[in-house]
Order: sequence, then C-alpha cells, then structure tokens
Amino acid sequence: MKKRNTLKAIDMGINTHHEPVIYMREDCEICQSEGFSANSRLLLECDGQSIIATLNIVDNPVLAKGYAGLSKVAMQRLMAEEGSILDISQAPVVSSLAAVRKKIFGNRLSNNDLQGIITDIGRHRYSDIEIASFLSVCAGSRLNVNEIIGLTLAMVNSGKRLAWPDHEKVFDKHCIGGLPGNRTTPIVVSIASAGGLIIPKTSSRAITSPAGTADTMETMANVNLSISDIRRVVAQNGACLAWGGAVNLSPTDDLLIRIERALDLDGEGQLIASVLSKKIAAGSTHVVIDVPVGETAKIRSHTDAERLISLFEQVGEACSLVVRCVITDGSQPIGRGIGPVLEARDLLAVLQNQPDAPQDLRNRALLLSAHLFDLAEQCGLESGLEKARDLLDSGAAWKQFQRIIKAQGEVKKISPAKYQHTEKAEHNGMINAIDNRQLARLAKLAGAPSSPVAGLYLHTKVGQMVTTDAPLFTLYSNSQGELDYAMAFYQQAEIFSIKETQ
Repeated sequence: MKKRNTLKAIDMGINTHHEPVIYMREDCEICQSEGFSANSRLLLECDGQSIIATLNIVDNPVLAKGYAGLSKVAMQRLMAEEGSILDISQAPVVSSLAAVRKKIFGNRLSNNDLQGIITDIGRHRYSDIEIASFLSVCAGSRLNVNEIIGLTLAMVNSGKRLAWPDHEKVFDKHCIGGLPGNRTTPIVVSIASAGGLIIPKTSSRAITSPAGTADTMETMANVNLSISDIRRVVAQNGACLAWGGAVNLSPTDDLLIRIERALDLDGEGQLIASVLSKKIAAGSTHVVIDVPVGETAKIRSHTDAERLISLFEQVGEACSLVVRCVITDGSQPIGRGIGPVLEARDLLAVLQNQPDAPQDLRNRALLLSAHLFDLAEQCGLESGLEKARDLLDSGAAWKQFQRIIKAQGEVKKISPAKYQHTEKAEHNGMINAIDNRQLARLAKLAGAPSSPVAGLYLHTKVGQMVTTDAPLFTLYSNSQGELDYAMAFYQQAEIFSIKETQ
C-alpha cells in the first residue's frame, strides 16, 4: 500500500480569485520524493472533499515544517480548517485536454469532446492557463455551427435547468454588448411583464464592458436569487431580474467569462453558446437579441451581423429555441451614463417618464419590447410598439419594476463617487463620432464595474454642436489614482471626433 503524503493545512490569506493554489516549502519531503515543482497540478483531498490546485514553492521560513498553505478559494472548496489533514498526490490526467490540443491543430471538436471539456472546466480541473487556451483557440470564427451547437448544449448540461410547465411561451431578451450605456433590459422586462408576458430574466455581469445588467441591477435590488426565489418572484410578477451566476444555470459559462474578461476576449462561438445556453437553462422558449452594429461596436458591419444572426438562428433552432435578432444602431453610446450606478439613473429616468430621460434609451427599449409582443401575439411591430408605449407612458411599467424590486429585496443606497473630473471641449465644432470601445475602456479605468459608482456621464452626443469649454463628459471614481490613470489614457486616446467650426 502506497504511503500517504499528508500535511496540515494553513490558510495563507491569499486571494487567488477562482484558481486554487497550494504553497509548499522548497525543502518539502513530499515535493522531493514525488518530483513536484512549481506549477505542478496536485490533487488535494480533505475529509471527503477534493480539488485540483496549482503548486507554488515558498522560502522555508514562510511555512513551518509539516504544513502546506492554501489560498482562500482552496480552503473554501475543500471546506478545510486550520490544521486539517491534507492528502496530496499528483493530479490525475485531464483527458479532455487532448481535445483542446486537437482544436489547436485545426481539427473539429465532436459533441463528446465539447462535453468533456465543459465538464472538466465546471469541475475546476482546468487551470486558468488551460481555460485561456481553450477560449483562444475557439475565438475568431474557429467554431463551425455544429461545434457551437455542441458547446451550447454542453454548457446547458453543466448546471441546473428551470422549467415553467404552466406556461407555453417563456420570453427573454439579450444584447450582445459592445455598446456603452445600452441598459435596456430592466426597461424591457418591466414593459413586457406589465403586458402579460412571462420573462424570468437572468443576466450576466460585465465581461468586457463597464457594466452588465446584473451589475446595474445590483445597485437597486438583490440579484443573488436562489431558484426558489426566482420561482417566487416570477409567480408574483411574471418576471425577475436576477444574476444567472447565483443559481447554477450554465455555471461553466461564468468560469469562462472570468477568463474572457482578463483576456478582453469575446469570441463568436463562445458568445452564441454563452447567450443561448443561459436562455435555455432559464427555461425560455422565445428570445429577442439586440445586435448593435457600428464602426466601434462589437459588430462592425451588416455583413458580420448577418453572419452572426444566421448562426444564432441555426443554433437556436437546433436547441428548440425561437430566436429573433434585431439589428440596431451601434454608432454611439446609448443613454448618458456609463457604469452601474450611472446607467441605473438613466433607466430609472426612462421608467419614470422624466422629461430629461435619454430618448435613445427609451426608443430602443420600446422597439425591443415591440418585438417581444409581436413574437408572443403575432400582432405586428406597429401594434406591439403601441402597446409598449402605452405601458411605459401610463406608468404601468414603472409600477411593475417597483413590484419586481420589492419582491427581490431592495439594497441600501450607495454613496456617491469620491472623485470626479469634467472634461471640456477645446474648440467649437460638431461631434462627428464617439469611439465606443475607447469610451468603455475609459470608464473601466476609472473603476467600473468593480466600483459601482465609477464610470462617466456624457454631456454630448454625436451630431450635437459644442462650444469651447463646453463639457464633454464627467468622469467618476472612488480612487484618485484610478481617476488620474483614466485621464492619462484619455489624453492619449482619440475618443471624441469634433469637426471644428469657426
């Protein structure tokens, strides 16, 4: 019988995010006898729990003999306490990595390949580097439609799945992103559910943007709902606005999103699988997808949009999901605020029919709501638009939003940002263009979305005239350092194109 390799656990107090790490002394007998070295992947077992962790070697004085340090996430997943006995061995071979290498060399992945990869990622068998390798090799249109279907179904199978047996049609709405401030979802959900549609909305946090719907909603309501909470809120109001990551719906997607965010990557196949897997897992039967197109949006041309739409529709049909994609204007940001709190203010202004509410945000939300009503009732877009407008103008949508917030649980008011700076125009002229990507990066450098009050507020839009010293935007941050860093980026970037006039 092989001798057990055991050490006592100690919490190193190090946050390694989602990747478990074990720390061992450089003279550790186990390392020497087993041939472990820095970055080795080890299997750790403790009282019936097991994880795979990455080994870091530390100087001898850092740890006492007989102890191994664990990062915070390793302690949590093992449910270990100080002094718990760890059984340490070489991690088993992760066979699905062979499929990743297969893709690296240009071969197609089967449904079994993709299920194996997603299962192993979901069980935390992949290191961050290995996940990044999978995402990178699938980016840039490297997945064909059958592979995207296989990836979507694998991601659905990786977690729980909601069902709504009392409802023949269950609706959802999504935007593919790439357009700062385009926070239509809470407005659309309020209008659609006020009009009688069932729309259990689960949303993601930001991937490459300064705010996701879940980030924005979290400034106003509890979004960490359990499945029973979602059922309760939907039973009461016909809708919810929850964070999908809290309910284990397509949970592997959240592990992938974390790495995508670090890589600033949002590949076509992964995008489609991410969006549709969460709709299917939430029990949706019909979904409207907003596809903004513009020179600095995620989708830059109508040709690219048509290709993406075709893939969405093919994958949706294969997964028994009715998908309708709507091409919208992606030439400039929507609304005024960019960042969780600032976007929340915009959508509240629309729902409350405030006179200064951003009309572009209002009009887009009405258009997408009209498409949902048309999908539900085959009433035509004009009739759907009229119904949506009546629900918004009458205050019914605002009352519905308040009911949803109350059912989910309100959150405490957030203190305003500590620092702000207003940038002004250097000369007279007309705003010719605003670079969406650079503007989003500016808001992120200021601290959004990790700091919900960070971001920026636009004082002008494309096509408007500005005079010398007129405000272009106000930047908000909770850190002077982040504010300075963001402004240093702005000075080098070309975000606003202003055609000078006399």
